[in-house]
Amino acid sequence: MPLALAFLAAAAAPAPPAISIDTLRSVTKELSSDAYEGRKPTTPAEAKTVAYIVERMKAAGLKPGNHGQWTQAVPMVEIAGTAHAPMVFSGGKTPVSLAFRTDMVSATYQVAPSVAIKDSPVVFVGYGITAPEDHWDDYAGLDVHGKTVVILVNDPDWRSPDRTGPFEGRAMTYYGRWTYKYEEAARHGAAAAIIVHQTEPAAYPWAVVQSSWTGPQLELDEPGDHRDQSRMIGWMQLDAAKRLFASAGQDFATLEAAAGKPGFKAVPLGVTMSAGLTNTIRRQASQNVLGILPGTAAPGEVVLYTAHWDHLGHCDPVNGDGICNGALDNASGVAGLIALAEAQAKAGPARRSLLFMSVTAEEAGLLGSRYYAEHPVYPLAKTVGGVNMDVLNVHGRARDFVITGAGKSQLEDLIKPIVAAESRTISPEEHPERGGYFRSDHFSFAKLGVPMFDGGSGDDLVVGGMAAGRAATEDYVAHRYHKPQDEYDAAWDWSGAVADLDIYYTLGRQLAEGTNFPNWYPTSEFRRIRDASRAGN
Repeated sequence: MPLALAFLAAAAAPAPPAISIDTLRSVTKELSSDAYEGRKPTTPAEAKTVAYIVERMKAAGLKPGNHGQWTQAVPMVEIAGTAHAPMVFSGGKTPVSLAFRTDMVSATYQVAPSVAIKDSPVVFVGYGITAPEDHWDDYAGLDVHGKTVVILVNDPDWRSPDRTGPFEGRAMTYYGRWTYKYEEAARHGAAAAIIVHQTEPAAYPWAVVQSSWTGPQLELDEPGDHRDQSRMIGWMQLDAAKRLFASAGQDFATLEAAAGKPGFKAVPLGVTMSAGLTNTIRRQASQNVLGILPGTAAPGEVVLYTAHWDHLGHCDPVNGDGICNGALDNASGVAGLIALAEAQAKAGPARRSLLFMSVTAEEAGLLGSRYYAEHPVYPLAKTVGGVNMDVLNVHGRARDFVITGAGKSQLEDLIKPIVAAESRTISPEEHPERGGYFRSDHFSFAKLGVPMFDGGSGDDLVVGGMAAGRAATEDYVAHRYHKPQDEYDAAWDWSGAVADLDIYYTLGRQLAEGTNFPNWYPTSEFRRIRDASRAGN
């Protein structure tokens, strides 16, 4: 019997208890009120936020999820660059000097008051990917210790019109994300790692890089102060890269094309890079909130539901309003978490434990979920899988359902019949090239092997069809996302959120009542991590 059918045969779930719309409304309204000041981590508003979530978890019928405690401390450090020297490339036909913000941005993961790179040899490493399962290694035979690597963003096959190619074609894989590029460069000992920005493969313009990388940056505060990372990371404008390559006697377009083909070999550019920056450092802590419904027969095996509680706090005012309340992003997701906890508790304990976790610092780079994944209360090898919720549908029921990052895990085999039972269809992700699967908290667990599901209503609304759905999505992105206008609206239609939450409930219940452990598909970049994790269990 195929694995998905075995799951279904062994763990068919009864109809879910009704999801409470009153809970969805009350939690979203409360957490997005001005009294919570936009729920920025480590501010006085955090204590109020955490206390409210704990109160609602208790009322839902959960138990403290961290060995008798409701929270998990997440140590963080703020690194604020105060002076960025130009990035100077020497030894070519002409010197190339790149100015901070306009030509490049520079930063560091290392917790250090200053960073200096002096005459570091520069190597173009193509897409900077080491993927044994895809027979691809841009670092093959290369020693980059002490060197500066220049890297292309996205995957080698990002120009594909469809999803065919060694890295899923048009759909971005984790190997295409900028976070991976820096991680892989550090694993190979690079002193500095600089990504070439191009708007289409990055999926955002240079202005996003400028705004995201030029203020204080939060990182996890851990022993070693991240000295295992490259001393400097950053981005450079495409035109700046072309000038650098020309100075080195190379044509950027020619090497870019070569980097997209199997067998590419890294190219030393014959120039050196010098740069530096100084930092101010502030150590602080935040909290993840954990509530659990203990299992009966296998309490040590855990099914996850996650939603981040944080938002941006005080932000640039619009019409005199300077609080980014984050009603949809992600007070609504926390409301969904509490509503699911109520429903699961009402149904009674399952065979396995159900863990409901509201994590901190998603907006700062998935830090809360990453900390839990790297310091789990329950071993990841015995974490079955789960669902993440980040922005619920408040525009009414949708005929369709979209799986973010489709084609990755066996959770999809389970979700499809659940969606069909709701008389809904699966629609393809509209922009798979944007790498949406890697941009919320589920990814912190996926990266370490745990299959996590992310998906929700598509744009084909029962009332108004695709036109209404797309208009609502575009309005949110253009006028409310990460702005003070993301506020609670009593006129919202929660029926679409309830329909999605019914699906999340059923998936979680099937996993919690089952005995199997889902895995990633053999082609997934996370398969070998899960296999290694589960090998001893």
